[in-house]
Amino acid sequence: MNTYIALLRGINVGGHKKMKMADLKEMLESLGFSAVVTYIQSGNIVFRDASEDIEVLEVKIQTAIKKRFGFDVPVLIITHDTLNEILQKNPYVKRLESGQIDDKKMYFMLLCNQPNSLATAELSKVSFDPEEFIITKNVIYLFAANGYGKTKLHNNFFEKKLNCQTTTRNLRTLSKLLELSFLKK
Repeated sequence: MNTYIALLRGINVGGHKKMKMADLKEMLESLGFSAVVTYIQSGNIVFRDASEDIEVLEVKIQTAIKKRFGFDVPVLIITHDTLNEILQKNPYVKRLESGQIDDKKMYFMLLCNQPNSLATAELSKVSFDPEEFIITKNVIYLFAANGYGKTKLHNNFFEKKLNCQTTTRNLRTLSKLLELSFLKK
């Protein structure tokens, strides 16, 4: 059995695409997934399944959500090892540890597909001081100095500029998901 982390994009935000985590958990268990755990209301799920094909799992969950709840929700699935690598490679980790950066302002935009390389190069040249970001092949590390609620560097901004879909989580959420996935491993 493999342990996976599913991240749903755009649910329970501003009263849109509302779903209860208990209903989501029940739906996932009905699909045959085991050890299903949800974390907070923004669509974070840790589960186990024998499948090795992440893309098939993403489509399976997305299709089931459409059928059960009536709306399309992008689903990104990663493994425990991938999440661990994302957190370990955080280029802001030393500044976080020293207190230069408030951990409440550290965000991770996980990419559903690789961003356009030319757009990435161009965007990386632009300064958005005091906010900072670093784009990699599977995640954008974002220090939102003024907080995520005030930043212009949000999902829609990067999706439009890089022509790829993203879902954003803060450091606390990803750290908790890593912990939950380790317990299920």
